[in-house]
This record gives sequence, C-alpha cells and structure tokens, in this order.
Amino acid sequence: MSLVAFVVMGLDKWKARHHAWRIPERTLWFLALFFGAPGACVGMIVFHHKTRKPAFFIGFPLLAIIEIWICAIMLG
Repeated sequence: MSLVAFVVMGLDKWKARHHAWRIPERTLWFLALFFGAPGACVGMIVFHHKTRKPAFFIGFPLLAIIEIWICAIMLG
C-alpha cells in the first residue's frame, strides 16, 4: 500500500502541474490510513507535494510513525 500511496502522490503532483483533474484529498488520506503513510511521506518529500498543508506535513509523518509502531508490535 505504501508504494501505491507514493505513486498516487506523484500522479497528483503531475496533475496539479498540468491543471488536470486532481485526486481528492480524501483518497490520499484513505491510502495513507491503510498502511500507506510511509510511502505517502516519501512521496510528499520527493515530489514536493502537499508540503504547505499542515494536515499533510504533520499528519502523514505521525500516521507513518504509528503504522510502523503497529507493524513492529505485530511482528515481534
């Protein structure tokens, strides 16, 4: 799911630059919420996308930390 979130962040940035139909923020959050936050964070940095919106530049990293923590607990 992380790879999907990364690709979708890049796609939305491309659409923003080309004034095309955008991917709804709700979809970005949905992808991040289901264990895609690490990829969304990397995509946000790599593509410089959504970095000015506090909900994203604070929320995605916090969600990524929580998701990594949950995975660590589940794995051992």
